[in-house]
This record gives sequence, C-alpha cells and structure tokens, in this order.
Amino acid sequence: MTEYRIAAIPGDGIGAEVIPAGLKVLDATAQRDGGFALRVTTLPWGSSFFRRHGRLMPEDGLEQLRGFDAIYFGAVGDPQIADHVTLWGLRLPICQGFDQYANVRPTRILPGLTSPLRNCGSADLDWIIVRENTEGEYSGAGGRVHRSLAEEVGVEVSVFTRAAVERIMRFAFELARKRERRHLTLVTKSNAQRHGMVMWDEVFAATAKAYADVTTDRELVDAVTTRMVLRPRTLDVMVATNLHADILSDLAASLASSIGIAPTANLNPERRFPSMFEPIHGSAFDIAGKGIANPIGAFWTAAMMLDHLGEGEAGARLMAAIERVTRAGEPLTPDLGGTATTLQVTDSVCDAIQSANC
Repeated sequence: MTEYRIAAIPGDGIGAEVIPAGLKVLDATAQRDGGFALRVTTLPWGSSFFRRHGRLMPEDGLEQLRGFDAIYFGAVGDPQIADHVTLWGLRLPICQGFDQYANVRPTRILPGLTSPLRNCGSADLDWIIVRENTEGEYSGAGGRVHRSLAEEVGVEVSVFTRAAVERIMRFAFELARKRERRHLTLVTKSNAQRHGMVMWDEVFAATAKAYADVTTDRELVDAVTTRMVLRPRTLDVMVATNLHADILSDLAASLASSIGIAPTANLNPERRFPSMFEPIHGSAFDIAGKGIANPIGAFWTAAMMLDHLGEGEAGARLMAAIERVTRAGEPLTPDLGGTATTLQVTDSVCDAIQSANC
C-alpha cells in the first residue's frame, strides 16, 4: 500500500472547519480505494500562531514542509491583523519558496447547482484559469519612503521575467491541449501596461507556434470580464498574471454558483517541491464558527490533490460523490440556497463515496 505524507494547515476562520471536513472525506476515499493511505500531520500555523509567536509559521517552516508529498491548506486572514501581514507571512512564502508557479483554478457548474447567469448551463461554463503564481504583481518588490509625510511615496513593482512567463505559457498550452475544446485565451492589459504585459503577449504568440492544435485568442482583462458574463461558452482555458487571474477566478466561481465550491492547486509541475492545494474562498470570518461553511471547495481541492499524487481514480471517485450530493439538491449549505451544516454535507459526501455507484 502506498502512503502519502500530507501537511494539513487549516489556518484561519473557516479554514479550521473545512480542512478537517476535507480530511474526513479523504479518509473515506482512501478506505474505499484500499490501495493507498494518507499520513496527515496538522500544523497549527496562521493568525493564532502569530499572536503567540509573532510569526505566521516557524522560521524553519519551509524546511518542515519540504519532506511532505503535498500540502492541504485552508485559509489565511484575520480581521484583527493586516492582510498583507497574514498573506506574506504564510501563503506567499510557501508558494514562492517552493516555486509553485502554476496556480490552477477549474470552474464549472456542478450538477444540480444554478449559475446566477440567466439560462447558463453546464455546457456553457466549464473553464480553467491558469495563474502565474510566483511573481508579477505579487513579487513583493517596492517600498515606501517619507512615511506619514505629505510627500510619502509608495512603489509597488510588478516583476515579469521571460523565464517565468515562458514556463507558465507552456504549462497553459499543455493543459489546453488535453481539453476537448483545445482553446486557450491569453488575458493581459497590454494596451495600458506597455512593458511587462506586451512581453506576455509576445511570449504567448511565440509559444503558440509549437501548439498548432490549440486554438488561441487574446483579451484585455477588463473585456474578458464581460465575456465571462455575456458569452461564457466562448472561453475554455485562460492564462493570466498573478493579480488578474486572482480576481478573475473569484468572478468565475461566483458565476458557477458560489465561491464556496471553488478549488485551487498551487503546483510545482517539476515536483522538486511539494505542491499546495486550497479552496479559494478565504477565511470568511463573517461565518466562521457557525458551522455553515461550504466544504465543497475543500473537497474538490482534495480531489485535485489525489490526482496530483497519482491517485486519479480515487480523485474521480471523490468528484463523483460530490456531484451526486449536489445533483440531489440536498444537503446544501446556505450559500447554495440550502440550510445544511458543514457536517451534514460532509457526511453525505462520505456516504456517497462508500456507495456502489461512486
């Protein structure tokens, strides 16, 4: 039996609710499959850790994580701690430190769920957003001088390297090539940002020459938002910068029914370091502790993690169980129009995993 070492970091807010739920369905999936096991180490890093130690994770946190096969991450963010402190103290150091340069965010309308877009069905909205995950607008380059004075200056520098742009383009083209439609849309803002964004356009065009079987087009980031709403069927795979894809994937999840269902994989495709898997919904302190957080995003994320570990059949079985529950229309959490709790949805998915039809 194959055993995988998983580092679970529930983090903040509802992360502490959905990650244990995800571990429960992962355990049910492993038991049903019988061919693998998960050895989980839960790490209490996040804002509570910060209050005790002045850091979001230990100084040797990356070294502690290095030996794991994957990282299962909940959320980071606390209303009493500045967002840039929490983000730069935990999630971004892991993504950048482990060169998890390919952030993959699939979006589709799960069976039984309804898009807020009028007459939009599952055949109309089935996307993957590929996000460059280690540089760009989130490079951390810049600074502030003359603080609190009238002449204070804040500089935030977007850094785009040809090497990073080329590799994310190749990744996106390879992913699009595996999809039925084989269609890749580049999203930039090169009309106004004439240096880094124009380089993105040029690298995209050069890379496309090696992928004649993939249909391509290019869209400005503001224009693609209207296309996502008005002509969702025209999109398949999108590739965009760190900031642009971050924003677009939240919109995509909401258009598919709820941000509570959306998964993410932060991948180091060459597998030199562990990859990290997280639902995109954030810590959601407004509902934390109420027991109503939607765990489906964490479950879908878990299915992506299983696929990455080489347990594709188990991942597909987990997705089938999720879809069986959503198709039934109950139990669903309030963000999907239901009244169920996190635990009720979790138990239903576990029951579906054990059924003969999954």
